[in-house]
Amino acid sequence: MDQIEATVTGRVLAVLVKVGDTVHAGDDVATIESMKMEIPVSSDYDGRVARIAISVDDEVEEGQVIIDLGS
Repeated sequence: MDQIEATVTGRVLAVLVKVGDTVHAGDDVATIESMKMEIPVSSDYDGRVARIAISVDDEVEEGQVIIDLGS
């Protein structure tokens, strides 16, 4: 199972996918606010969203798994 990780430490502004959605490498899946900047988080993999481990307003750490992808 591939995992998408937060690229920065910050607060989740938006989750752009839902469980069951298909994503492709390069697709934005979330937006994180860090140091007053909005940072898009994109997938490095193709797959189907199996689990979303974050919600809007959650605080996340860089490297934290935010989405699990299945095939």
